[in-house]
Amino acid sequence: MSSSPLPDSDQAPLQALLPDWVIPVAPAGVCLSDHAVVVQGSTIAAIVPVASLPSAFPGIATERLAGCALLPGLVNLHAHAAMSLLRGYADDLALMTWLQDHIWPAEARWVGAEFVEHGTALACAEFLLGGVTTFNDMYFFPDAAARAVLASGLRAVLGITVLEFPTAWAADAEGYLSQGLGVRDALRGEDRLGFAMAPHAPYTVSDETFRQVMTFADELDLPVHLHVHESRQEIDDSLTRHGVRPIERLARLGVLGPRLIAVHAVHLERGEIEAFARLGVSVAHCPHSNLKLASGIAPLAALRAAGVNVGVGTDGAASNNRLDLLGEMRTAALLAKGASGEAAAVPASEALHLATLGGARALGMGERIGSIEVGKQADLITVRLDTLECQPVFDPIAQIVYSAGREQVHDVWVAGERLLRRREAQRLDLAAIRASASLWGERLRRAV
Repeated sequence: MSSSPLPDSDQAPLQALLPDWVIPVAPAGVCLSDHAVVVQGSTIAAIVPVASLPSAFPGIATERLAGCALLPGLVNLHAHAAMSLLRGYADDLALMTWLQDHIWPAEARWVGAEFVEHGTALACAEFLLGGVTTFNDMYFFPDAAARAVLASGLRAVLGITVLEFPTAWAADAEGYLSQGLGVRDALRGEDRLGFAMAPHAPYTVSDETFRQVMTFADELDLPVHLHVHESRQEIDDSLTRHGVRPIERLARLGVLGPRLIAVHAVHLERGEIEAFARLGVSVAHCPHSNLKLASGIAPLAALRAAGVNVGVGTDGAASNNRLDLLGEMRTAALLAKGASGEAAAVPASEALHLATLGGARALGMGERIGSIEVGKQADLITVRLDTLECQPVFDPIAQIVYSAGREQVHDVWVAGERLLRRREAQRLDLAAIRASASLWGERLRRAV
């Protein structure tokens, strides 16, 4: 931990945030009391003992964050943000029944630019209130999603979604690629937006399209965001159609590697876990969605023991139904303990890493976000630990993972900009977003 020199007069002013605890995530397991985080513009300028502030930064503006822990903004590694408008639309169904008989028909009828913009706005509001500062999205009309994200002030990595069959967004794989890449080109200058190649799944994307996707990913230096090994049926169908499990097919096509974010990865054999570790594949673990769709429990303890980088995601609200990353983090830790029979399989500090730096590294953003370190972006949140539900506090990290809920998120900054102040949104009109979601709900109910 170190401080930076005082800024020149023409630079952004300094501000010191004084929480009860600073949880930087890197180094792992560290919790600092009586420390301040100094922010200058969009970046973290220093992490210093409170007692040294007057001499190190004379006259600096300070804000006391009593009863709060300050930690990095949460990174949601897998979302379908616009599907917030389908929350509760088709519950208690197996994955393929849910997709083929309910979600895909609903999307065919309703999804367009307006649906995506309004649904993404609803998701951004929920993310903000739950401490998510960055999310990795996969959906149609990324230009419409971008409008909602930019209005919210959050960060997002928008997927260039690719399928072989037509939707309202594109007619075929070539159309998805050309339109998605066009959106990326148009928005490349937006600092809070990134892009990823997002082939939907092995069962909806051809070999030739995967080859094209990887060519673009390599040329443009983009991550690859892909559902894989989510259900046993997916694996059985691949064995019938291709003669190999999906991961073997992807390996032959050159998809496995450090660009790949393997979403779900529930049904893995030991050799596949070893291949992920050897090749630098990251996994987006979505425990609530996997449980709700009865897809299974991903082998998180085995993945981490092998050295695989893992982040957590919410999936979409249509299959979850909460975009609650603190809840996903807690469930991930508890499931890993129960499934492995080891109480220490994923300790609290590791669980917090999954929801922050693990996701940031998977997105290729680990040098910018995911931890409180000098020079990184000031993507920060506070979590109140002075509430009745969190008393007493013996270990603040464990308290955040096992006791606190998203309603304890008190403040949110992205790139030093305060987006949530004491639970009050600073940019978003939450009443208008709620009203829009209600109107969409009425439209969909009348159509059923």
